[in-house]
Amino acid sequence: MAVRILVLLTLISGTIYIGWRWLFSLNFDAWWIAIPLVLAETYALIDVFFFGFTLWRAKSRPAPPAPPPGLTVDVFITTYNEEIDIVRRTAQAAKRIRYPHRTYVLDDGNRPAMKAMAGELGIGYITRGPGWENRPLHAKAGNLNNALLQTDGEFLLILDADQVPRPQILDRTLGYFSKRTIALVQTPQEFINVPDHDPLGSQAPLFYGPIQQGKDGWNAAFFCGSNAILRREALMQLGISRYVIELEEAVATALRGATRVLRRARRRPEAKADPRVAAALDEIRFAVLAARRAVRDHTESLATVTYRLQQTITRVSEELVGADLALIAQDLEAIGELNTETSADFDVLSDVGSNVDALTARELSPLGALSSVQKLLRSIDVDRDDEAQPLMPLATISVTEDMATSMRLHDMGWGSVYHHETLADGLAPEDLGTMMKQRLRWAQGTIQVMLRENPWAQKGLSFPQRTLYFATMWSYLSGFAALAFFAAPIIFLVGGVLPVSSSALEFFLRFLPYLVISQLLFFVASRGLSTWRGQQYSLALFPIWIRSVTSAVANVWFGTPLGFVVTDKSGPSGRAPLRLVWPQLVVAILLVIATIVGVIRLVLGIGEPIGTAINVGWVVFDLIILSVLVHAVRYRGYRAEEKSEGTAA
Repeated sequence: MAVRILVLLTLISGTIYIGWRWLFSLNFDAWWIAIPLVLAETYALIDVFFFGFTLWRAKSRPAPPAPPPGLTVDVFITTYNEEIDIVRRTAQAAKRIRYPHRTYVLDDGNRPAMKAMAGELGIGYITRGPGWENRPLHAKAGNLNNALLQTDGEFLLILDADQVPRPQILDRTLGYFSKRTIALVQTPQEFINVPDHDPLGSQAPLFYGPIQQGKDGWNAAFFCGSNAILRREALMQLGISRYVIELEEAVATALRGATRVLRRARRRPEAKADPRVAAALDEIRFAVLAARRAVRDHTESLATVTYRLQQTITRVSEELVGADLALIAQDLEAIGELNTETSADFDVLSDVGSNVDALTARELSPLGALSSVQKLLRSIDVDRDDEAQPLMPLATISVTEDMATSMRLHDMGWGSVYHHETLADGLAPEDLGTMMKQRLRWAQGTIQVMLRENPWAQKGLSFPQRTLYFATMWSYLSGFAALAFFAAPIIFLVGGVLPVSSSALEFFLRFLPYLVISQLLFFVASRGLSTWRGQQYSLALFPIWIRSVTSAVANVWFGTPLGFVVTDKSGPSGRAPLRLVWPQLVVAILLVIATIVGVIRLVLGIGEPIGTAINVGWVVFDLIILSVLVHAVRYRGYRAEEKSEGTAA
């Protein structure tokens, strides 16, 4: 109840403050900083709304019932280039899991030494077969999809190579699946190689706690890539449904392309001059429109729709040929050129747009147009020859397969559970460069999902589920807001430009209640957990968040590859860390300069003292936020004795 009251008070005070900022306090003479700042503040208020909505129904679950005997479980340990000793520790612990199961190492590196290690331990070893050659690998999602079709356990425990399971992990989680609608049980990820002061912000007690429990209350707890148990039936149902959806999309896209081809052909002189040609094209056009309606309304099977349309096109083409042989030479030449300009084997399901564009861009004669339409329909690859296997249960639309997969499961009506108990011990990155690559990959994958399958467009999700999935995506836009929060006090102290057109007292009366209540909300919601390190990194990694958005947009909209980097857990890399944080260093230098100028202005009595003091305090706070990178740059890897040393800075 206390959290709900604080959520309401925060939103009321925040709305009053942001409303006043937009309506009465903007300095339009300095719009170039005033507008970005108020946009950043508005973003922050929306972020608080998402946080409050998440916590509104936070669920603390009782222990689940003991699992019944006889369930079949496959334990998947995913690996690519991790050291064999790391995988060995995880595999040995997996063998010690008490509930009966089978353990497999999924080696995407196809290493003989890893295969030998699996044989030595007496566990299964799965790698990619020749069918994956020259086809998309889809990183970890592809590795798991490959193993799914080679095993048959009713349930899957998925572990990263460095996540060492505890013996009771299945005993404590399988009981949830007694409810037939549960597809996923996610447990926390905690790391044993992190000192108490957590210099790289690896532990996530707020997320693996109040936030996931809050999502769980709305049936929106999602898959986090490891330490999760999934129901095979749900995944296979998802794979089949996605295959059908993508096939329908391919047919619909081909029919839209056929409409464009026919429209172009209908405008040609011979079509206008010969009523027989015009009637033939109109007949095909009406048949295509009828097929599009049938696909849209699901009144007939795709096979029936496409077969009937092919038959109609063949009949009309034969009639046209019989009526006017003069067009044959022109059409043969056009179709011959078309065959040399486009691939003979079209990858419609994965890249249908480009194939349709290639087939619809030509100005073909009427017969050539009908041949092009037939080619579009025949190009629909129901066998998915472009992929190693037709079914891909885990989502392959993102470099992080977990969120997209769980969102699709929720969209189909399946449920999820967050079990708040540490049941595996992991390894976190031990140097700044590796940590930043990991965070970048997480953020890029989340933005990819937002751009490709925005939760607001998923019809099967409830409103709370859409809201909470979008909230996670929204959080990675914070890098742009951080720029405004860093820039505003610097511009005021150094340049004397004030983005807020009001007195300091008036500003304080509206902002201070919002600030105090919102901080109290975070304190109460965290239940005594230390969240300061996470707050620091949410701002200090602003270049990573900005890059994740720009690179994901470039990938989804323009096809620029992202690449996939496996997080290295073998220890510090030794790379020069200062080069990794140069944007933050530039900001820190500017903040120091602004602090010096601000103090001088206060001492000399230049300008409005309260406003100057507020902004000096603001830049000092920003410097404290960025100071976390001092610890990160100096960090040289984990030492066990650090568990009892130091506190958070």
